Order: sequence, then C-alpha cells, then structure tokens
Amino acid sequence: MTIEPDDTDAEILAPDVDRELKRLGASDDEIRLAREHNLVALLAAVHAAMPAEPKYVSGELSERVGVDDAIAKRLWRAMGFADAGEGERIFTDADAEVLAVAHASIAAGITTVDESVQMTRVIASSMARIAEAMVSSTMADADMPTPEAEAMFALTVESIFDTYSKLIDYVWRRHLQAVLRRQLLATLEQGEQGSTYAVGFADLVGFTALSQELSPAELAGVVTRFEDLAFDHVARHGGRVAKVIGDEVMFVVRDTAAAVETGLDLAEAYADDEVLSDVRVGIACGDVLAHEGDYYGPVVNLASRIVNIAVPGSVVVSPSVRETLGDDDGRYVFHGLRPRQLKDIGRVRLWRVRRGHPSR
Repeated sequence: MTIEPDDTDAEILAPDVDRELKRLGASDDEIRLAREHNLVALLAAVHAAMPAEPKYVSGELSERVGVDDAIAKRLWRAMGFADAGEGERIFTDADAEVLAVAHASIAAGITTVDESVQMTRVIASSMARIAEAMVSSTMADADMPTPEAEAMFALTVESIFDTYSKLIDYVWRRHLQAVLRRQLLATLEQGEQGSTYAVGFADLVGFTALSQELSPAELAGVVTRFEDLAFDHVARHGGRVAKVIGDEVMFVVRDTAAAVETGLDLAEAYADDEVLSDVRVGIACGDVLAHEGDYYGPVVNLASRIVNIAVPGSVVVSPSVRETLGDDDGRYVFHGLRPRQLKDIGRVRLWRVRRGHPSR
C-alpha cells in the first residue's frame, strides 16, 4: 500500500525547514512571505546558491581588498551584473576572496586587467547558461507537487547544489585537458599552434513553422532532442559543438573526413527520427581563428552560407573539403553543383557529398 504525503507531513517538517532557512541566511520576514506564497523551496534555493552573508557595499569591498573600485566594477559588469545601488549591501566574503585572487594575479603580472575582464566575461557567459538550465531542471518552475516535496527540497537543496558544483569542476577539467591535448598534438604535427579545422553547420528544417504549432513543453522536447543528436554524433567523431543558435548547431573537427562523417551521420539521424524534421549540413575547411571558445574567419562564414542553400537531408561541402578528401578510395561520392553566388563571399563551386561503397 502506498501512503500519499499530505499537509501533515509538511507541518511536521516545518520547524526543520525554518531552521535550515535561517542557517542559510533567510530572515524571519523572508520566511513568512515565502510560506504565505508557497515559495519556501525557491527561497531555500536563493540562499543556498550563495550562502555567505551580505556584508559590504561596493566601495567597502574594494577598500577591503585593496583594489581600485573602477576595476572591481569592471569585473562585476563582466559577469553580467548591474552596478550595486548606492549603499546596497550585497557583497559577501566570497566576493572579497575572489576579487583578492584576481587582484593578486594582476599585481603579480600574471594577467592584465583587460585579460582578467575578458576571461571573466567568457566564464560568466557559460555559467549564466548553466545556471538557467539547472534552475529549469531542478526547480521545475518552483512548483513543487506537494507541501512535503517543497519541504524536502528546502532541506536538501544545499547538497544538490554542491553536487552540481563538483560536476561543473569535473567537466571543466576534462575539457581543459582535452583542449590542451589538442594543442599539444597540433604543435607536434605542425611545429606551431594549429589553426586548421573543418567547420560545419547543421540547420533544422522547418523549425520556425514547427515552433508556432507546439506548446512550450513540446517545443522544449524538440529542442532537447535536436541538441541530443547533435552533441552525440559530433562527439562520436572527435569534434566539438562550438555553439547552438536556436535551430542550428555549429561544430568543429580537426579531421576533414571526420567532419564529413559527422555531417552524413547527422543527416541520416534526423531523417530517421520520428520527432524531428530533416537537417541540412554545410561544411568548409581551412585556417580559422579560435578565440574564447568560438571560431571566426572566412571558413566559418563560408560554412554558414553553404548550409543556407543546401536542400533538406543533404550535406554540401566547399571546394577545399572536396580537394582535401580527393577520391578517398571511393568512400565518398561528390556531385558538383552549379556555381553559387554567396553573400559577401562571391561565386563558389560547391559539392554535395554522400557515402560511396557500403562496405567502407
């Protein structure tokens, strides 16, 4: 027999929840308002995310660390936050500790102010997206199914966030190692930091029309499925998804053949999927500028233009890809398309590629 939780369970847990909220730093007024509006879980999450007590206004924080207030504000804005209001006490010892680390790095000449601001901006951009995703999945719009579930979440949210923190650190270190290893191998192969990549774009056909027909929940499922397939197939061939822009993913791969395999796999996977429509894929290769986790240059622009003219379900490649792969023992079959006038690029001969011998 299953015993359904009821309000009595929540009432029993209420004193424990209040104690936990106070330990995290919530005031009596905050707790009262949260209970009146059934937002106890959300209040617990707010304080568990940054449990340190707010102590300092902007000027006090800078003075405590011994850093120029203008530099502190630049770093704060680089994280994506507006300046604190006059006399607004929002900064904690955790803010002071991190600001002190940044200041020491600048003072020792390890980095400059501009470099610190730039790196802060890159980190903050990624962390903001991670935070949004975590709140969406963990809080479920802060609408707990029962009062007991809300109480239990409030009691365990700190440990949940600690688990996420460990996961983020692990994933970052794994990616850091992978980037360093790629740079090491490229240097050994080319005698200098390599900059040659194959760049691909995969665009989901008909997404705009589809988004008008689906509910937000259904649309979220489509987007998740789209990203799942993209990340799975790109990673399988040793590439990396550089970014996702709505209904389009941009991926980069060191090996041109692996990029073509990625494109063909993506085209086949989306064609076979019962939820998603076809994708079109455009690929170009050559020297690119890798900067702050993104990629720039004529090769990127060309791949982006190519995907816009590819027909659904096809993989279209640049002349450089065709030349790099050659005949490749018949593994691929290239069909020349009529030269196209591409915006800001000019007239280009493109190739549609498909697999050749099934045995290969």
